[in-house]
Amino acid sequence: MEEISVGGLSSSSAHPREVFKSAVRRSAASIVLIHNHPSGDERPSPEDIELTRRMIEAGRIIGIEVLDHVIIGEKNQCSLKARGLI
Repeated sequence: MEEISVGGLSSSSAHPREVFKSAVRRSAASIVLIHNHPSGDERPSPEDIELTRRMIEAGRIIGIEVLDHVIIGEKNQCSLKARGLI
């Protein structure tokens, strides 16, 4: 597990170079993205979905598969893969 970014109450930025840096260094074949929503609502925002798509594309370019993106809420979690969003 690797902490990439710490955001504020309403947003956080994650750039592909930071997200994949450790995976490249460790010669990883795949990664799973995980983040929490301080609001407690585990549903993905449009920005979450777009970020996930950007990470998937970046991963394709460098040969590291993004297996899933999980959002942790107050009582539940959301897998974008399980919801068919990736």
